[in-house]
Amino acid sequence: MDPNTIILGTAGHIDHGKTTLVKALTGTDTDRLKEEKERGITIELGFAHLNLPSGRRLGVVDVPGHERFVKNMVAGAMGMDLVILVVAADEGVMPQTREHLEICQLLGVKKGVVVLTKKDMVDEEWLELVTDDVKTFVKGTFLEDAPVVAVSSTTGEGLDGLLKVLDRCASQVVPRRPVGPYRLPVDRVFVMKGFGTVVTGTSISGKIGGGDEVTIYPLGIDARVRGIQVHGRESQDARPGMRTALNLQGVSKDDVSRGDVIASPGSLRPSYLLDLELIYLQSAERPLKHRSPVRFYTGTVEVIGRILLKGDELLPGSSSYVQIKLEEPVAVLPGDRYVLRSYSPIRTIGGGRILHPLPRKRKRSRQDLWDEMDILAKGSPEELIEYHLVRAGTRGLAATELSLRTGIYGKAFRREIERLLGSRKVVRLEVDGPIIHGQVYEDLKKEILRILEVYHKDNPLLQGLSKEELRSRLFPSLSSAKRPPSPVPQQAGGALNQKLFQRLLQDLSRAGLLVQEQDIVRLSSHKILLKDEESQMRRRLEELFRSAGLQPPSRKEAVIKAARDGDVQTADNVFELMVRDGALVRVREGLYYHPVVLEDLKQGVVGFLKEHGEMSITDFRDLSGGLSRKYMIPILEYLDHQRITIRIGDRRKLRGA
Repeated sequence: MDPNTIILGTAGHIDHGKTTLVKALTGTDTDRLKEEKERGITIELGFAHLNLPSGRRLGVVDVPGHERFVKNMVAGAMGMDLVILVVAADEGVMPQTREHLEICQLLGVKKGVVVLTKKDMVDEEWLELVTDDVKTFVKGTFLEDAPVVAVSSTTGEGLDGLLKVLDRCASQVVPRRPVGPYRLPVDRVFVMKGFGTVVTGTSISGKIGGGDEVTIYPLGIDARVRGIQVHGRESQDARPGMRTALNLQGVSKDDVSRGDVIASPGSLRPSYLLDLELIYLQSAERPLKHRSPVRFYTGTVEVIGRILLKGDELLPGSSSYVQIKLEEPVAVLPGDRYVLRSYSPIRTIGGGRILHPLPRKRKRSRQDLWDEMDILAKGSPEELIEYHLVRAGTRGLAATELSLRTGIYGKAFRREIERLLGSRKVVRLEVDGPIIHGQVYEDLKKEILRILEVYHKDNPLLQGLSKEELRSRLFPSLSSAKRPPSPVPQQAGGALNQKLFQRLLQDLSRAGLLVQEQDIVRLSSHKILLKDEESQMRRRLEELFRSAGLQPPSRKEAVIKAARDGDVQTADNVFELMVRDGALVRVREGLYYHPVVLEDLKQGVVGFLKEHGEMSITDFRDLSGGLSRKYMIPILEYLDHQRITIRIGDRRKLRGA
């Protein structure tokens, strides 16, 4: 594996020789601050590089051991692949030894070495006792089977053996693949003369190259990477596990601070509310109450928050799903690790994994909302994808957004989506378009059929619903009433809904369940059957317009006459039905004719034009029996529209003659 992808960190009590050991191994004094030199203690994170016998080059993070600076230790431990748990041979296990080991456990560190320092200050018998004590101490932790190496940083005794042990451990570290968005939690910000703003940290995911665009979260400030250093050397790119310095262009030192995250643009969504899987330490001693204030650490940030439990309290030594409401937003992804410390007195009390960075509020009375967190914690890739798509409802999620929410990236994500598309468990409207859960899609089809069924029942004489009316009824009923709004920006609802709606209509039409007739949609099973009274109204209307000839009544007058003592609205519905069936012809809005009347007139016009070649308005008035302009102009325009005549100046001729 690439040697630049391993971070070795220290852990242990103050004055147990962590910084001295790092200097003895690397030649670098990681205490760079004046105050650290004066007080003889490590306050801030220190960094060095370690060359191993095999040629591997590790990044080294030296953390402070004083209890007042545990928050800095947490920031350093976030990116560790290997840890050296340092225990002074003359003192043995101390309070921060315990707390640092707990923090490493909570942050998911998997491998390490226990180093007994100050070997030169104790005799062999004492060293043996301390070794046995340390082995008992680490039982049940990830260091249970770890090598225990005694060294003296002063005399150099044991250092060569330690380097060989570290080399062997480093060879067993599983490589971090550069998948997902690039992220670097910032632990230092400074200005370098001639270069500008520089940030440092440990790259934890993805890949970044010189010239790439980045965003500074949670504020959302955009910048460009001007240059990259990895472990103090110029580099073309940075990958997970690398100690990285980024020279940022387009921002000032004041735009960035420790705790921010430098990430790929659009990859993170800052949030005040998180779903967590919490391991509440046995050493916490007292129960954790609902809404207790805590200190939340992830990446390099510390934020005050309140723990929200599904019950009243959580007992030490137990695990649970919880939510945390933060005072400031954080930018995280599923699977990120975190640590909790009590508000006062400050002590590490727990930690674990972040399950959902953008959850809904889980009410204590809704057990089902807490139960579904099992999927977030233990679900398969398919279950995670389905969970988030069901929650997104009719809007669906873009592939990039879905990948970020599930924590599944690259080829693994594409493979899973293709499989789900093939089985119709998910639906994609178009290439690179939003992905919708298959059941949501089927629910929408059922809802369309239900809306049309109800409409036909309430309006048996009407052909169907207009597409726009059907769409407006469909999405409020399912998108708003049954599906919660998405907490992140989505594609414009109108455009997305229109595409989804057209796809739904196409599928239902192909299945033979509905019919689209221009702008009208109806169930394929819908047939208009007139009752006796409605049939009588139809006959009256037909006779009324036939007998009226070229001077028909208005629609309102005709409907009232046809209804007689019946329902006027029913008569109007019958009128509309006759228009759709061609039993009445609309010449223009408000002007309708019986088709036989129009056909007779048309034949008269055609005969006249064949004989005379052209026709004036006066000719047409004579032909139509002296009609007024109120009727003549609409009829003439109707004949033009029907491509029977063509107007040339103030005269008309047969089209094509």
